[in-house]
Amino acid sequence: MSITDKSKIVIIGAGNVGEAVCYTLMVRRQASEIVLVDINGDRAEGSALDIVHGTAFFHQVKVRNGGYEDCADAQIIILTAGVARKPGQTRLDLAKTNVSITRDIARRIMQYAVNPILVVVSNPVDVLTYVVQQETGLPANRVIGSGTSLDTARFRQMIGEACGVDVSNVTAYILGEHGDSQVPVWSSATVAGEPVDAFYQSQKGRDLDHAGIAERTKNAGGTVIKLKGATFYGVAMSTSRIVEAICEDENSVLPVAHVLGEKFGPLQNVAISLPCVINREGIARVVRPVMNEAETQALTRSAETLRTFMDQALTE
Repeated sequence: MSITDKSKIVIIGAGNVGEAVCYTLMVRRQASEIVLVDINGDRAEGSALDIVHGTAFFHQVKVRNGGYEDCADAQIIILTAGVARKPGQTRLDLAKTNVSITRDIARRIMQYAVNPILVVVSNPVDVLTYVVQQETGLPANRVIGSGTSLDTARFRQMIGEACGVDVSNVTAYILGEHGDSQVPVWSSATVAGEPVDAFYQSQKGRDLDHAGIAERTKNAGGTVIKLKGATFYGVAMSTSRIVEAICEDENSVLPVAHVLGEKFGPLQNVAISLPCVINREGIARVVRPVMNEAETQALTRSAETLRTFMDQALTE
């Protein structure tokens, strides 16, 4: 059952990312109503007006600015609010600042919302996904971090480009932290069902550059920021894909983050990305990917790295 034609989506944060997410959702008509909420009311109103003026060229979608009370009847609430990293500011200092902001946002949302699905996009996304789930008390499957969904998209695009094939024919994942410890899973990567290494070898007569592609994938966001100051289109499209899977009740498999339970052993109690089946209830189940021993160990280390950083970020 689709909820698209009657759904309302609230976006918290009308900065570059929030605005791009709103625009993408409107163009793809993924809700009947989209509400932008921001501490800067003028920014939210201006963004909403700028986008709604273009709806004459697309299907009709109501786009407006609003407040936290709009969360009361929203099917999905997307969190994009937070501050950007300042010159000289450490990653940890930035995390502490955004943790404080996100805690306040989570409390405000739950003053009005009843069992919503929350999609966390703000960075550091894995830490903030954990914070939102703990602060709201919502089931872990209803607090979804965008996680490595964009990293995976970048990974697939680069593999497709190297192999000379349509990216839609590439199946490969980046798992773990959305950050430096992310894990490229090569052992189960395929092109149209054929192992990617065999495909590339048969086409090019040499080995695929695993290290180079993995490094470019990891640094892709930083490369964009260096060139143009910010990233927002890619993350908007990856967020739109998550929203689509929820609204259309697709049971699609996407690499997203949520707080993992005890059955995940060394990965428990952190929000890291694994392939997840997503439908209108949020995350329906986690898919255990095929990984070799080195990749499994790297995923465990990624969880440990994230846990250490999270403990520091959550210290007052």
